[in-house]
Amino acid sequence: MNTPTGTRTVRVGAAHPVDITVDDRDRTRPFLLLHGGGGVATMTGFAGLLAERAHARVLLPTHPGFAGTPRDPRLADVADLARAYVGMLDELDLVDVTVLGNSFGGWLAAEIALAASPRVGAVLIVDGIGIEVDGHPMTDVSGMSPAEIRTYSFHDPSRTPAPADGGGPSPDVRALIGYTGPTMSDPTLAGRLAGLTTPTHVLWGASDRIVDPAYGRAYADAIPGATFTVLPGTGHLPQLETPETVLDKVLSIVRR
Repeated sequence: MNTPTGTRTVRVGAAHPVDITVDDRDRTRPFLLLHGGGGVATMTGFAGLLAERAHARVLLPTHPGFAGTPRDPRLADVADLARAYVGMLDELDLVDVTVLGNSFGGWLAAEIALAASPRVGAVLIVDGIGIEVDGHPMTDVSGMSPAEIRTYSFHDPSRTPAPADGGGPSPDVRALIGYTGPTMSDPTLAGRLAGLTTPTHVLWGASDRIVDPAYGRAYADAIPGATFTVLPGTGHLPQLETPETVLDKVLSIVRR
């Protein structure tokens, strides 16, 4: 399917359609990039890098409810949103899609994989959230200022530029919690990941203070056959802090 590059709205579903705003950079090989609570700006730069350097078709949706976009009340939780994105892949008639999600987007990528869509060829979870790990709780960012969140998110906040909109990794807490609940986790997720059959790779920033590398190891261990890679010199947002390193890892994985 040959689609022009640009931002557009994809209507998913017939009887009760849901609209998803997606930045579609068409370079043939399909990737679906899923942002975290910091918003789509935390993934925009990496989307451009991936599109140009990998000659890939890159889909970068804004999750409904983020950045002032409307959220359909039928999108009650992460699984509902995952099903909407699977429907988007059906609507666009894509195959062998690599799904990459960071933070909340990592949880969403896992739920998309659990939906077992034949259109998804591989999944990369980058510093994902969603599971519960004894002794390694997720840092509660709900009461933090954007400046405080930056100190937890980056290996070196002073050397990491804010996203293009200047907002930094400041989550839209209400939009995020609207999907995840106040704990930003699902006690059933780790157990459900045992049924995941899509090839999955877990990438983790060594300096992540939102969810530490031991949490990441537990994430990978919950998924049969998943690989686990620690990325040095980076924190919770590797695609923003060390994009070249992430790109190298992504390309080495898809070339396999």
